[in-house]
Amino acid sequence: MPIGLATLYPSPVIGHRGACALAPENTLASFRQAARDGAAMVEFDAKLTADNRAIVFHDDDLERTTDGTGPVQDITFEALSGLDAGGWFSPAFQGAQVPSLEEVLDCAQDHDLAINLELKPCPNRVEETARVVLATAALQWSADDRPPLISSFSRAALAVARDLAPSWPRALLCDNLPDDWREQAAILRVQALHLGDVELSPATIAQVKNHGLAVAVWTVNDPERVRFLLAAGADAVFSDDPGAIRKALG
Repeated sequence: MPIGLATLYPSPVIGHRGACALAPENTLASFRQAARDGAAMVEFDAKLTADNRAIVFHDDDLERTTDGTGPVQDITFEALSGLDAGGWFSPAFQGAQVPSLEEVLDCAQDHDLAINLELKPCPNRVEETARVVLATAALQWSADDRPPLISSFSRAALAVARDLAPSWPRALLCDNLPDDWREQAAILRVQALHLGDVELSPATIAQVKNHGLAVAVWTVNDPERVRFLLAAGADAVFSDDPGAIRKALG
């Protein structure tokens, strides 16, 4: 299924978890900050609570970005809503909540933000997470809307996305380019690879691009490195401060 680069990446700079250098990651404040700074696209992580609500949250545990403790998959959405997800970042954001997926999708649509929805399942909930997240997202999309880009490190989650939402583009996330990337790209029918910026070379980018796949690189906050990667053929980068990178690129 040919999908143009403009559909995958409306801008070469994607806000990583919103604008998480300036606001607490994966909160509505972070996505609104990205929109204010001119981002055209944001990335975020989706997983499930104990009662199968799709939420936007990165870690498997609560401690790093909330005042709660324990595994995310053991807490109900109601209990999660009572946690502070902003005070860890700055007192100015105290009281920010972990948002539901529906809230983030509404925010993205209100601010005309394209989205990269990463399936980030908790342990042992891979297929279930993919099914619930995709079903939740599908309720808010019409055929005329720009499709969300679905990505994941989990090949099993991407297989669910391939089967349940075949018209939505997909990207395989990798720390480094795996030996079986061509085989997996064909099996999962992905349109892109999202590669970590650890010793990523122009030769690796060219190898993937020559295979007909797009390349986006995470997470890049140095403008000179962004220029280098884009000149080397990368189609987009993920940045914690998309506004600053956009400004530096001119």
